[in-house]
Amino acid sequence: MTTLHIDWTACHGRGLCAELLPELLATDPWGYPIARTGGDVDVPAELHADAVTATKFCPRLALRLRAR
Repeated sequence: MTTLHIDWTACHGRGLCAELLPELLATDPWGYPIARTGGDVDVPAELHADAVTATKFCPRLALRLRAR
């Protein structure tokens, strides 16, 4: 299993990740992503490809996938 980590120091709150991965991420009122479960997000196998896409397309490279 992998987890999705948000680097808050790199994020600029554009919200693209939440658009690409709405099952796991939402946005706060300022556009910053928030995990629906809080903290780092466990990525289910069926959403792994979408998580990879969100990580690749993050304009600030603020997302990381980590093996667990």
